[in-house]
Amino acid sequence: MGTNYKPETICIQAGYRPGKGEPRVLPIYQSTTFKYENSDQMGRLFDLEETGYFYTRLQNPTNDAVAAKITELEGGIAGMLTSSGQAANYYAIFNICEAGDHFICSSAIYGGTFNLFGTTMKKQGISCTFIDPDASDEEIEAAFLPNTKALFAESISNPSLVVLDIERFANIAHKHGVPLIVDNTFPTPIGCRPFEWGADIVTHSTTKYMDGHAMSVGGAIIDSGHFDWMAHKDKFPGLTTPDESYHGIVYAEKFGKLAYIEKATAQLMRDLGAIQSPQNAFLLNVGLETLHLRMPRHCENAAKVAEYLQKHEKVAWVNFTGLKDNKYYSLAQKYMPNGTCGVISFGLKGGREVSIRFMDRLKLAAIVTHVADARTCVLHPASHTHRQMTDEQLLAAGVAPDLIRFSVGIENAEDIIADLEQALATV
Repeated sequence: MGTNYKPETICIQAGYRPGKGEPRVLPIYQSTTFKYENSDQMGRLFDLEETGYFYTRLQNPTNDAVAAKITELEGGIAGMLTSSGQAANYYAIFNICEAGDHFICSSAIYGGTFNLFGTTMKKQGISCTFIDPDASDEEIEAAFLPNTKALFAESISNPSLVVLDIERFANIAHKHGVPLIVDNTFPTPIGCRPFEWGADIVTHSTTKYMDGHAMSVGGAIIDSGHFDWMAHKDKFPGLTTPDESYHGIVYAEKFGKLAYIEKATAQLMRDLGAIQSPQNAFLLNVGLETLHLRMPRHCENAAKVAEYLQKHEKVAWVNFTGLKDNKYYSLAQKYMPNGTCGVISFGLKGGREVSIRFMDRLKLAAIVTHVADARTCVLHPASHTHRQMTDEQLLAAGVAPDLIRFSVGIENAEDIIADLEQALATV
């Protein structure tokens, strides 16, 4: 928008600005293809000499408008939508890593991302070292290798709720000449803006709070434009040497600060095609319009629920970043002073089996493979999302066997607590 509007206004107004007689609401460009007057016009698009649309596998006007809104919310320079959060994290790494390369990742991340990085990408020749996000600088730096290309972490980890010391991680990454990539799904840019603390690239599972209603799966990648790829030319040949599949274009020279997203679009989307559908992008945009209203309510309700659970005799422990005795409270206050997210975790006395019985007795809160939308939902990661991980891996990721992930919705907080009370009374 080219203004200094506040986040609330950006949520409503950014990304799409209709002209005279054009639709006030962002249109869904439900088309695979786009028409041109002559062959030369199309040729210039394929040579990356002109901007425009020719095939929705690479770009679509609906998607670009929504990506622009998220980019502005994060304070970035360019962004793109992907078909899922998993695709966003995969593209974010694969855009700068190839077979023989290495990257470092916090061990406290979503189980699906852990498997993507530790198993699937390993099969492609890209290795990953997982480190404890609370490790010392020296321990983290010891994981760097000559072929390390990135440092990756979640701003608030899913489901262990570790708050990342973004500034510290950014300094470590930059000391070794690599970008810091932060998955900012849980706090969203309403709660946290990693670029302000030195992060270089941000990813999102837009499926969560951004969509907000469990309607559309999607992801996003946003580039700050701050990382100087040419200053580390030897580390990032994909961006700093000719791409023979595009007539020898050098992305960092041709596109400058836009190089990272231009490459991800022109190369990865062209070849892999994990783009978000225009229909889903439209639904995501509707969700974004109320993001600034929903996030404070999620945080407020989660605080009330956490305080209730902390006092309950059947509850063994509670993990919520908004509690003053929480290990990460001070970091949360530094990076997310207006609230973190609506997700809490807790365990019941009696362990895993009691936790499972408790979840089965809930009536308002639904057991679903999801988190972070308007409805309160619950999950047992060790049995569900993280069941592919060993007990050792679970503990390294901060996921105790009895951990219940409770995503507090925007219903009335008293009703949510009443549901917890009746379920706890039966175990």
